[in-house]
Amino acid sequence: MNAPFFRKTARTLLFFSLCTVVLPLAGCWDRREINDVLVVGGAGIDKKEDKIELSVQMVIPRTMDGGQTMGGSGGKRGGGEQPTVVRSATGVTIADAMAKLQEKIPRKIFWGQQKILVIGEGLAKEGIREEIDFITRHPEPRLRILVFVSKGKAADILEILPPLEQFSVEQIRELAKLRFGLEVTTKDLLQMLRGEAGAAVLPWIEEEPPRQDGEKNKTTIRLNGSAVIKKDKMIGYINDEITRGVLWLRNEIRQTMVTIEPKEAEGRVSLEMLRANVELLPKIENGKWKMTVKVVTEDDVVQNGTPLNMMNPTVIKILEKEAAYDLEYRIRMTLDEVQKGMKADVFGFGEAFHRKYPEQWATVKDRWDKVFPKVDVQLHAKVYIRRPGLSTVPPAVPEKEVKKKEKEIKKKEKEGKEE
Repeated sequence: MNAPFFRKTARTLLFFSLCTVVLPLAGCWDRREINDVLVVGGAGIDKKEDKIELSVQMVIPRTMDGGQTMGGSGGKRGGGEQPTVVRSATGVTIADAMAKLQEKIPRKIFWGQQKILVIGEGLAKEGIREEIDFITRHPEPRLRILVFVSKGKAADILEILPPLEQFSVEQIRELAKLRFGLEVTTKDLLQMLRGEAGAAVLPWIEEEPPRQDGEKNKTTIRLNGSAVIKKDKMIGYINDEITRGVLWLRNEIRQTMVTIEPKEAEGRVSLEMLRANVELLPKIENGKWKMTVKVVTEDDVVQNGTPLNMMNPTVIKILEKEAAYDLEYRIRMTLDEVQKGMKADVFGFGEAFHRKYPEQWATVKDRWDKVFPKVDVQLHAKVYIRRPGLSTVPPAVPEKEVKKKEKEIKKKEKEGKEE
């Protein structure tokens, strides 16, 4: 055989090889028609005796038609149909419960659009290791699913039909996006549980019943504090105020409003945070473990209920000092509750020490639960008020009273300089 024949044969084989490789990519051989699947918006996991109860909130496609408009309350459409349905199943494991749930539904359950995961209080106290392992190991649920712990049963939260949003999953997601509290995804939870301290903190959600009656379609949902997780088990609950301190120490604070009562005058001044930065500075000195927390925040004055003139630079300095003191007090209160009381390092102190002192950290890693509560924490907060607002002096306050307060402040300032 000659060379042209070999070249022609090689080209033919190459052509058929390319066709063989490309052929499986053509068409929609693994497609799933929308009419054959049921999309899960959110899921809840509860402990039911010695078994796991899995509840899912699924979107009903025919009620999500963009041509229809909402009518009434509780997320119902103009035709009176609810946009979602909640179904539950029980099994020895979450995988078993999922399989039994699929037996009740004629369409393939699709988990790729799941937005939230609610863990019931009872299950959280017994341990969530196996459930979190399943959620992260399964190929469909995403790692950006928002995770919450509910007061009572998670299924009850999914059943709520909030008056503003179409369904409860959407309301919970919107509340988390506001960033007034914690926002934790499955990825974040895994990183915290696998971190040096093995502790985590999850947002706490609960029902907010209406004032007059207890109708489900008038009940709403609120974020109210956090659940503290240690070694995959919930060891306690912290209220909203303590949670804010956790956000400060984790440098995750995004929105907050602070109200202080100046000593120089009666009334209150409210400050809204513009931006903030928190720095953790670990130090080991003479065998003692210390952590310096430096907090810098910039605020605006949004309300003045005192006779103080916000255009006076001396008044601004006084407010900055008192706001810094108030911030340190709030963080110290959080440390007393979580560090001293629960002994759970949800602040990231362990990671900070590990990065700076890897050798010393190796000696205390296995007994960090005993070392962490004894870490000496020094707080240094600095508050800058950038804008005092549009008003020069408080409305409806006599000018004489404003001037009187300014004279008193100048007098105290002068006495302080002479001392």
